[in-house]
Amino acid sequence: MKKDIDFHVGEKIQIVAIKEWDKDFLSQNWNVYFINNREETIEAVLIMSRGNSDDRKTSTLRHGLGNMESLTTAKVEMINEDVLGFTNEYLVTFFAEGKLFERSFTFEANSITEENAITIPLLDSEGVLAK
Repeated sequence: MKKDIDFHVGEKIQIVAIKEWDKDFLSQNWNVYFINNREETIEAVLIMSRGNSDDRKTSTLRHGLGNMESLTTAKVEMINEDVLGFTNEYLVTFFAEGKLFERSFTFEANSITEENAITIPLLDSEGVLAK
């Protein structure tokens, strides 16, 4: 049962949104990335994403990233402009140090904008950090 699992708070990880050129769609799109800033490999990385507004919600998506080396990034998903006005949530779980870690991140409604972008060194790009 879930109450029997000892979850630890995931530290030194991030969820960010980066605006990038998409050669398939020939447009600029926001892509969500996971960043492992930890000094060790993390295992079995799973990310659940969903969005909601006052009267609508998105489907819940699950992304399995597998194992991730120290100081690496992985693209999670493209985030459609239609849901940038939603509150978008990301729940990350992974194993490290023989323990299960979990942490949730949120992009508040309308927070994914170029005006809110900061430098993301590991991606060598500008992006918006989820809280």
